[in-house]
Amino acid sequence: MRSPSLVLMACALLLFSAAVQAAGDAARGARFFHPCAHCHSTNPGEQLIGPSLAKIFNAKAGTVAGFTQYTEALRKSGKSWDAESLDLWIADPALFIPGNSMAFPGIRNAQAREDLVAYLKAVSEGSAPERPAHPAPRRIDFSKAPPEGQVRSITLCKDVYTVETADGHREKVPEANLRFRSESGELGPAPGKPVALGTEKDDGGVIVFASPAEISGFIRRSCP
Repeated sequence: MRSPSLVLMACALLLFSAAVQAAGDAARGARFFHPCAHCHSTNPGEQLIGPSLAKIFNAKAGTVAGFTQYTEALRKSGKSWDAESLDLWIADPALFIPGNSMAFPGIRNAQAREDLVAYLKAVSEGSAPERPAHPAPRRIDFSKAPPEGQVRSITLCKDVYTVETADGHREKVPEANLRFRSESGELGPAPGKPVALGTEKDDGGVIVFASPAEISGFIRRSCP
């Protein structure tokens, strides 16, 4: 008959082995991060469609300096980005913080989430492994937007925006789902000619302006 102490030791070793295997790997996470890089930078102060993730670990949700497009749901969530909350967020953002506008369906693979969390932690600590080289995400030239993307007017009635584009199309978007950002570089829209991205149906979208100063003056409050 086997000694109980040996059996317990064997179980402990098996559990330890499983924990090591399941632990997040920052190098793998660096590879998995590539799709995220289309919307998020890991450079401090560099805001894209989403906020910089340079110091996201243990930061309070909705507080990255310089990023102004947070939804009210995220800003008032009271969440902090530790390993557990990041895992839940990456698994299903809409379930973890209902009402946020992140257009991301989530990652079901638990190991992939562990690896991404490990990478984001390493980024915050300044010890992140180098990401594999990928072609740089193609930047959009907003100055060449077609008529269906050129915004003619934006009106707000109660909690619904109506976005009219240069081709005469009008789209109604819930206030909580529409985000505004600016792109003042050489690929930005012309002054006074913002561009709409993905405002179809109720899925939200982004309106890109030539400068932050244009945003409030462009939107009119008007109800039929």
